[in-house]
Amino acid sequence: MRTSAVPSVLFVCVHNAGRSQMAAAFLTHLGSDQVQVRSAGSAPADTVNTAVVEAMAEVGIDISAETPKVLTTEAVQSSDVVITMGCGDACPYFPGKRYLDWQLEDPAGQGVAAVRPIRDEIEHRIRGLLAELGVEATE
Repeated sequence: MRTSAVPSVLFVCVHNAGRSQMAAAFLTHLGSDQVQVRSAGSAPADTVNTAVVEAMAEVGIDISAETPKVLTTEAVQSSDVVITMGCGDACPYFPGKRYLDWQLEDPAGQGVAAVRPIRDEIEHRIRGLLAELGVEATE
């Protein structure tokens, strides 16, 4: 059940400074205008993790201007798919929404070398999500 003409995906993690930012950036980049993308955190940080920004720049995606956003009930309600990444019970649940929980290592406090495999796993999962949504990835 879609809430709009294109599928809408919300990525949620605690700080909205690492995993959810990378996932949103990959989905925006690969899904072009075929997917509406949001990300948020249950306890957002002040800034996006610098190692995450650097790791994404290595694959040609600039997220340096992104800022962590607070999770709102409205963001969940207006999304077709909600993908959580370690936010636990802080994520609101609404019947009829599709929820996925991606178990991924938290990049907080880690250097870019440790972030790269997390980034690559997120990209792999995003490509699979696009296929599930029937959206062809743009390169």
